[in-house]
Amino acid sequence: MSDFILAAASYEKQKYFLEPKFQTLPESIQEEVQIICVTTAQKLGCTFLMGFRDDGEIYFETVKGEDDINFDEIGSELEVKEICRVHKELIASLRVWFTVFFTKDGEELKDELLKE
Repeated sequence: MSDFILAAASYEKQKYFLEPKFQTLPESIQEEVQIICVTTAQKLGCTFLMGFRDDGEIYFETVKGEDDINFDEIGSELEVKEICRVHKELIASLRVWFTVFFTKDGEELKDELLKE
């Protein structure tokens, strides 16, 4: 399995990154992803990543600074669960979008639809 980073935000460096190959997402979705990443990175004081597994599943990852002994692992897990709850529709839409445009199953689906 491989992972594809969709977006990341760093609290320490005050930077945001959106993977260029995913810039075909609608702008409103890109903005929502940016808000999620930046606010979560700020809230937790870490680097926050949002990405896709190769099967289309969305994953979230928090990366604490090497010397950050005060990082709240449990709080970060609860925050990710809250993101999943609040943004359930966005996550489902992103999963479908990724599956259709970036997986073998999506290619087969597109080919089948084009035949009809």
